Amino acid sequence: MAESIYIHSILTAVIQDQDVDLALRALEQIHAPVTHLASSGGFLGRRNATLLIGIPDGEEGKVLKALQSSCRQRIEYLAIPLEGSPLPMPTPVPVTVGGATIFTLPVERYEEF
Repeated sequence: MAESIYIHSILTAVIQDQDVDLALRALEQIHAPVTHLASSGGFLGRRNATLLIGIPDGEEGKVLKALQSSCRQRIEYLAIPLEGSPLPMPTPVPVTVGGATIFTLPVERYEEF
């Protein structure tokens, strides 16, 4: 029979698709229960990963540290046309993408069967 774990909260992390393998390995090393959902959207409409992570009481710091070490921000360039320019030459504009967007929600009830 599996050991019962009291899940105190659910951490929802939206990360870039490039970081998902490293993040899942980091979470596996600390034995964090995780569900991976493919997602997309946001400002650039890129593929993301949404991770649902069950957190036992007092373990949130470990999970946040694992995500911080595996998810990083990057600079990408978007080509945006200059307004009022006689030539339709796009200008590359730097945009910071990546890292992790995290929401933590309390768990009222948790069952596993």
